[in-house]
Amino acid sequence: MKNLNKYEESVNIKIPFHDIDLAQVVWHGNYVKYLEIARSALLKKFDYDITEMLQSDYAWPVIELKCRFTRTVQYGHEITVTAKIIEIKNRLKISYTIIDSDTKERVCRAHTIQVAINMVKREMCLESPEILFDKLGATEDEELL
Repeated sequence: MKNLNKYEESVNIKIPFHDIDLAQVVWHGNYVKYLEIARSALLKKFDYDITEMLQSDYAWPVIELKCRFTRTVQYGHEITVTAKIIEIKNRLKISYTIIDSDTKERVCRAHTIQVAINMVKREMCLESPEILFDKLGATEDEELL
């Protein structure tokens, strides 16, 4: 049986004052930062965060970002951001859920899509490089959902 949590990581973030807007809620642009914190924690779990990516001669720029907001969060609240790898064959797709840790209500759902860039050739890869599968301990045909 596959470990369903293997490709998932959660982080808790307490909302700082500088992340809120005049309406006293988190400014929508800050959610991207929260997603990045969770994505970084997830990839560190596999020893493939930004430092290791660049050492492997691949960059992984985000080419798509989608967020759906369902609630607001105020200063001082704590949120839990969960990142889960859901696709790796031709791209790296990560889904996110942000939950208000106090109310347990969903605040945001999102996903990012990243593609590999071979930094030596300066070309976009049409398939994910072998290093990604090696780091994740996955096969190209493995279903991650």
